[in-house]
Amino acid sequence: MDKHFWDARYGEPGFAYGTEPNAYLVLQADRLRPGMRALAVGDGEGRNGVWLARQGLDVLSVDASAVGIEKARALATQHGVALDTQCVDLRDWDWPKAQFDVVAAIFVHFPPDHRTELHRAMFEALAPGGLLILEAFTPEQLGRDSGGPPVAEMLYTPEMLKADFPAAECLEMSTAEVDLDEGPYHRGRAAVLRAVIRRPAQ
Repeated sequence: MDKHFWDARYGEPGFAYGTEPNAYLVLQADRLRPGMRALAVGDGEGRNGVWLARQGLDVLSVDASAVGIEKARALATQHGVALDTQCVDLRDWDWPKAQFDVVAAIFVHFPPDHRTELHRAMFEALAPGGLLILEAFTPEQLGRDSGGPPVAEMLYTPEMLKADFPAAECLEMSTAEVDLDEGPYHRGRAAVLRAVIRRPAQ
């Protein structure tokens, strides 16, 4: 969550995680409808927020890095879509309440002392019936060079997510070994957790 780290990474030539959307997010396309409101959390250089906008969603892309946000805006312009952006520290952001039909959290890893609070904020940002689409690295990712924080406490398990979202309806949750090809920093065999979580309609 160090903005200086992310400013430096996103300041490198090209796109750190590519310009194509995350494969698991794309698999959820059938759940999306034009006109839905979406929040892309920790969206970096915008690849996932821009893809959601290309599906006709009204997207707010947030990230701590001003450098990443600028590249996200440029990517949106390149694709001819509107993308609302905010440069925010998620720890002290005034999170919207019950406003989004979709929240996308793709490889967004929080330290243990903030994780549960921020996951609850994501959940509360969903409108009733809204979906949280999440992919993250699991502890089995440690020691691999295909991405993710090198700290066990910042890697996620199904049990951890179920504890963080006690009021949620879990539509999908699984761990898997996948081959990542998402720019220079996410490339190779990886251990991931994938989930689609719904806020109950009532």
